[in-house]
Amino acid sequence: MNTHLTYPNWSEGLLNDAFTQKAKDFFKAHNYEVIVTKVEEGYDADEEVEKHLQADIIILQTPINWFGAPWIYKKYVDEVFNSGLHSAKFLSGDGRTREDTTRQYGTGGKMQGKKFMVSSTWNAPSESFGNPDQQLFKGAGTSDLLLQITSNYRFCGVEIMQDYNCFDIFKDGDIAKDLEHYPKHLEKVFGIK
Repeated sequence: MNTHLTYPNWSEGLLNDAFTQKAKDFFKAHNYEVIVTKVEEGYDADEEVEKHLQADIIILQTPINWFGAPWIYKKYVDEVFNSGLHSAKFLSGDGRTREDTTRQYGTGGKMQGKKFMVSSTWNAPSESFGNPDQQLFKGAGTSDLLLQITSNYRFCGVEIMQDYNCFDIFKDGDIAKDLEHYPKHLEKVFGIK
């Protein structure tokens, strides 16, 4: 899924398109069938549920705008995950039962065996993360800040894989290097040779 939201003459989506294409090329080269949804172009929630059910690997490609994915991704999640809940295809309840009080919240998912990864583009520099001396994030890492995204999938039983990030995209990042190293990250986290 590519959740870039276009802002004309400022943020056209070319970088997120490039990462989406890089992932698509990688998986096709390894004989995977690839289905891409560009959220901004529209989607049908029920069809997206079926795409999720067909997928072994789900990747969210997103810019980080104001410390989260663009609002269209939240809309997408609300519509698609509610469809997956209503149809009981993603989960059946939250996992807890009155009969078994040992069952934990977040254990009712039906999507075990699937893997989810976030690939994101940030204006923040990499040194902003994982360092308690940094003013803004106070030691939090990217996976901490992406928790509101990954929790939806974990709630449905999906395994969360290590995220991939392109940092400092407007000032001092090395976008070409980040694009070049992306397939190596995919190879590593998904165990694809």
